[in-house]
Amino acid sequence: MSLHTSDLILVPGQHLKPLDTISGFQVRPGFFRFFGATIIPGGVNFTIQSHGATSCELLLFHRGAKEPYAALPFPEHYKIGFVYSMIVFGLDIEEFEYAYRLDGPYDEKNGLRFDKSKILLDPYARAVTGQSHWGCKNDFSHGYRARVVHNNFDWGNSKGSNIPLEDAIIYELHVRGFTKDASSNTKHPGTFRGLEEKIPYLKKLGINTVELMPIFEFDEMRDARMIDDNQLLDYWGYNSVSFFAPNSSYASTDEYNQEGLELKSVIRKLHENGIDVILDVVFNHTAEGNEYGPCFSFKGFDNNIYYMLTPDGQYYNFSGCGNTLNCNHPVVRELILDCLRYWVTDFRVDGFRFDLASILGRNEDGSPMNQPPLLQSLAFDPILGGVKLIAEAWDAGGLYQVGSFPSWRRWSEWNGKYRDDIRCFLKGDSGLAWIAAQRILGSPDLYNPKKRGENASVNFITCHDGFSLYDLYAYNEKHNEANGWNNTDGANANFSWNCGIEGETENPEVLSLRYRMMKNAVAVLMCSRGTPMFLSGDEFADTRYGNNNPYCQDNEISWLDWTLLEKNKDLFDFFQYMIAFRKKHSILRKNLSDSTLGFPHTSIHGMQPWEPDYSNLSHSICLLFSGFHDSTQTEDTVFLAINAYWKPLELTLPKLPDGWNWKIAVNTGDPEKSMFSDEEMPKTSSPILLGGRSVMIFVAQNF
Repeated sequence: MSLHTSDLILVPGQHLKPLDTISGFQVRPGFFRFFGATIIPGGVNFTIQSHGATSCELLLFHRGAKEPYAALPFPEHYKIGFVYSMIVFGLDIEEFEYAYRLDGPYDEKNGLRFDKSKILLDPYARAVTGQSHWGCKNDFSHGYRARVVHNNFDWGNSKGSNIPLEDAIIYELHVRGFTKDASSNTKHPGTFRGLEEKIPYLKKLGINTVELMPIFEFDEMRDARMIDDNQLLDYWGYNSVSFFAPNSSYASTDEYNQEGLELKSVIRKLHENGIDVILDVVFNHTAEGNEYGPCFSFKGFDNNIYYMLTPDGQYYNFSGCGNTLNCNHPVVRELILDCLRYWVTDFRVDGFRFDLASILGRNEDGSPMNQPPLLQSLAFDPILGGVKLIAEAWDAGGLYQVGSFPSWRRWSEWNGKYRDDIRCFLKGDSGLAWIAAQRILGSPDLYNPKKRGENASVNFITCHDGFSLYDLYAYNEKHNEANGWNNTDGANANFSWNCGIEGETENPEVLSLRYRMMKNAVAVLMCSRGTPMFLSGDEFADTRYGNNNPYCQDNEISWLDWTLLEKNKDLFDFFQYMIAFRKKHSILRKNLSDSTLGFPHTSIHGMQPWEPDYSNLSHSICLLFSGFHDSTQTEDTVFLAINAYWKPLELTLPKLPDGWNWKIAVNTGDPEKSMFSDEEMPKTSSPILLGGRSVMIFVAQNF
């Protein structure tokens, strides 16, 4: 729970009076209901909880010191239930860092790992020290420490746009990699301020939501190693050290006791420009790892509560990262709720994407639950009521819940089946016409609209995990040799196609085909019901050189190469056009009033209208979207035609009433011009030749 000075009710002129002296400091029992370290009038309130500890000490350090200058044991009457709370008076928050030491039983078989020699990080720490300079190895043999943070950022009237999911266009990015390369031409590369400098670019592209890969505090040097003279780091940041603290190395300057100020500034600036912010959050595991990993926080507070343990006290590993957070234990559930409320109230974020979210639905013994208390609590929490909740509906333990994730009509899902099925269909695999149509229509075969609503599916073809869009059509196989695992890491099932040559080439025919395939992909994505998401850099064909798991690559493999923006301007223009096209034609996003043209809201067609071909030999499908705008008294009718076959096909368009005709908005098979403005759209009549491996989009207009 977050505590502000305004939460304290004090009579004017009245001050909290110290009751005791401990280690030379005046102290008194604190505010037991408010966890973490919080500034109050005249002092700092420190509150933590531990169910198994027999004693607790608060440690105070001078900035950067290895040893504490003061240790304040909590008296017995400073403990209520399992909560320790103490107000320490006369502290200058800029002059100290803090941590804890707890004593208690050590019994690995029963999951108890108390060790009074361990220095422990506050699970509610708002800032972690020693992490602010990227790539610098810190000596944490004495443990992580925390700082007290001012909460005085002036948000003014700033708030997110609360963009409905069907209207959101999500752009996934890594804060460091987005601007770290010199080609980004930013003054503060690789930082929150660097991202802020690129807001005009984001607006020009047309996206209205950014999804930030992990920005919780993590230690990029955690598993640093050298491979072929390259230093590999924990670059992606999916190993959280602290859930409440922003990653201080993403700030362009040291933010002593103001940690998060730069992040708040960029969020406010994004909001002012009509762009919402979603955080990729990792509540499935922590950086403490398994029984061989370090003990710096949760293990030392209540190992048997915070982690799922086997009957003999070892760690379940449904995350693939050594441990699994025990999310449905009441203590852990409350911590996660407090954390998300904090990011919403103090940072004004607009939503969360939950990494390996199926873990959040597992019981303490690891079994899946029908109605997981955590997921239900998040769905109905009043503070979280206006934010987006998006699940990566699977985990590393084999639980795959795409289409069945517990939702209460609040949760959406990364639709992994959309990714796989559309990839396979577009590269020409057989027998997928019906499946492709379902995915484009919002996957009603997976998400019953009456039970899940209309916005359950977050559609994507690319994301941070896997090939970039360019690599999807440049590589048949992953090329992860630089990761140091003999190319054994990363997914093997990429459903990619190199268009005839593996990797880089100057062959003009192959390159032309690759760029047409990329345009096909974005055209289909932007014409699909659900919420589209794509990976940053896809819009100008950024490459990772075939590495489909660059989690450790803090270099040109992961950093966006902004020189490609000018080189591949035609592709960028196409992305920009399709984003604007989706925004303009709301029939692509939701049902409108019944069409006056006599068409249903959505319908599936083949090369002949009203005759879809679902045979095993079919490589084509067409979708018709039609409706009427009551507010503008206008028709909105769009026809999407996809030919994944390598030869042209003859297409007959649905017949329109007298006074109406079809106009071509997009033709990826046209070597001269693949997109047309309203004024340029050429009229067409049936039949029309739909080029091999191409997409055409038609708009019905009256004349």
